[in-house]
Amino acid sequence: MTEHYDALETRRPADREADLFARLPGVLNSAMAAPAYARLLRGTDPAGVTSRAALAGLPVLRKANLPALHKTAPPFGGFVRGAPGYFGRLFTSPGPIFEPEPVHADPWRGARALFASGFRPGDVVLNTFSYHLTPGGFIFDTSARALGCAVIPAGPGNTDAQLELIEAYRPVGYSGTPDFLKILLDAAAASCRDISSIKRALVSGAAFPTSLQDEIKARGIDAYQSFGTADLGLMAYETQAREGMVVNEDLILEIVRPGSGEPVTEGEVGEIVVTSLDTDHPWIRLAIGDLTAAMPGLSACGRTNMRIKGWMGRADQSTKVKGMFVRPEQIAEIAKRHPELGRLRLVVTRQGEADAMTLNAEAASPTDALRSAIAASLRAVTKLDGKVELVPPGNLPNDGKIIADARTAT
Repeated sequence: MTEHYDALETRRPADREADLFARLPGVLNSAMAAPAYARLLRGTDPAGVTSRAALAGLPVLRKANLPALHKTAPPFGGFVRGAPGYFGRLFTSPGPIFEPEPVHADPWRGARALFASGFRPGDVVLNTFSYHLTPGGFIFDTSARALGCAVIPAGPGNTDAQLELIEAYRPVGYSGTPDFLKILLDAAAASCRDISSIKRALVSGAAFPTSLQDEIKARGIDAYQSFGTADLGLMAYETQAREGMVVNEDLILEIVRPGSGEPVTEGEVGEIVVTSLDTDHPWIRLAIGDLTAAMPGLSACGRTNMRIKGWMGRADQSTKVKGMFVRPEQIAEIAKRHPELGRLRLVVTRQGEADAMTLNAEAASPTDALRSAIAASLRAVTKLDGKVELVPPGNLPNDGKIIADARTAT
C-alpha cells in the first residue's frame, strides 16, 4: 500500500510550479473563450502569464459578486464557455450561485484528500453531505468513487435509517460534517446499535474543535479535515502529519491582502485566491472570501505542495459607518497610495451617539505630515472623516483583519 495517491504529490516544488505555469496560458485561452472572462481579462496575453508575478497582475474575481453576475447573465454569468447541457450535473448554492459539474473523472479533486485520510479502493463510504441541489454530496461521492470506493448516498438526517444502513453495509469510512458524525455516534450508543465498522472520516463544512476531535478519536475513528467550496471542490486537506493542510494538485493558490489582489509575504494572514487548471470550467483568480496563511517548509508526510493553516476567518469585513459601507477594498486602496505603510486596520467605534473611525497604520517613520496625508486619503476613499494612529511595524496583529467593528450592539 503506497503512502501517496500519485507521484504528483511528491515532486520537487520547482517542478510543480513549472508544470502549473506551463499549463496556465492554455487555461487562460479556454477561460477567455467565455464572454465574461473575455471582458475581465481584456488586453491579457495568455502566453505572457507564466509566473506568479504575472498572474498577480490579473484582476481578482470575487465570489461575493457571483450572485449578481449570474443573475445578469444566467446561469453562469458568462464565465463558462460551454452550454449547460455540456456538463454532467447542474447545481445551485446559497446566493444563489450556479455551478456545473464537468463530466471527467474526479471533477471536484477529492480523491487524493480521501486517500490522505486513509480511504482505499474497495472501502464502503457513508456519505452524509446533502445531495439536494447543492454540490456537497456529489463532491464527496464522485471523489470516493474515483478512488474506487463504494458510496452509500445517505445525505444528512434520518438517523435511525442511517444506523440501519451502517449495520447492513458495514462502511469503513464516513464523509460529512463532524457534528453529524457525533450525532450518529451518540444515537448509536443510546440505542445499542453497532456502528464500530467506521474507522476513518473526512470531515468538512463545520468547525472541528480540538475537544470534538479528541472525542471522535476516543471512539475509534481517525478523522481528517478538508477545506473546499462549492465552486472549486476540495482545495486543501489534512494529512497524517497533522500540520496544516496541503494544497491540492492542479490548483494555484495565492494569499492576498484582503480587498486587493496583492500577494502577502509568507506567513501573513490574507484572503485565499485560487486559479484552477480545469479547461472545462476554469477559475481565474477567484477570491473566495476566506482567510488563511501559508506555512513554511514541507510536510512531514512527504507531500511537497504548499501548506496552509486552514480556515482563519472571513475576508469580507464590510461594515456601515454613518450609513455608508466601508469595505476592505477601500483600505487596500489607501495602502496602495501609501506604500511605506505596513499593516492597516480600521477600527469603528461609537463616540457619544455617533459612529467614529480610527485607522491604525504601521509606519517605520511616523510624522505629522504622513498622518495628515493618510487622513486625507481616508477621507477621499471612504467619503468619511476618521482619525489616524501611526504605530510601530509589527504592532498590529497578523490575523487578516482589515476592518474591526468595535461598536457594542444595543
